Amino acid sequence: MGEKKKKLLIIGASGHGKVVADIAMKSGYEEIAFLDDDKYVKFCMGFPVVGTTDSIDDKEESDVVVAIGNSVIREKLQQKLCDKGLNVVTLIHPDAVIGQEVSIGIGTVIMAGTVINPGTKVGKGCIINTGATVDHDNEIGDFAHVSVGSHLAGTVRVGERSWVGAGAVVSNNITICADCVIGAGAVVVRNIDKQGTYIGVPANVVQ
Repeated sequence: MGEKKKKLLIIGASGHGKVVADIAMKSGYEEIAFLDDDKYVKFCMGFPVVGTTDSIDDKEESDVVVAIGNSVIREKLQQKLCDKGLNVVTLIHPDAVIGQEVSIGIGTVIMAGTVINPGTKVGKGCIINTGATVDHDNEIGDFAHVSVGSHLAGTVRVGERSWVGAGAVVSNNITICADCVIGAGAVVVRNIDKQGTYIGVPANVVQ
């Protein structure tokens, strides 16, 4: 009997889903399919869209990952999958650099060119996007998103569901509370303890 093929079901057939599928292929998955609630989408990256999120019960033989950028929706769907006992997986691009004593939660996706240095804890359902750097002893809360080309210095705390925008920089020893948006190119030099959207250099809340 031949070895069982690795199967992955990706929830979300969008641009983000394409990147996740690419990582999956490089990680040895041989059979990939998507679920998406847009019934007009039939294929993504050449792989079939086989149903909507309501049909997840029919796919229990596959590993599964949520590829949706919205952190609230991502959290809701991943929790649903876990409640059903499905095998939610973590995906790490082979060109990412992961240091010693780094922990990464289930459902997190680490993109190409990312560097995560020692002592860092990345929660579940996170996105650490292309070319981002996360230095030593960081703590990235569940379902947070560290965007393309952003840089977190040492001992940074990013709260649950917060989004660090593309090219943003967070100075060392900074804490960002949950449910914040840090705008693209912003520079965070002070703790952020109030939910909101922060932009500029230095970053300030949008009034």
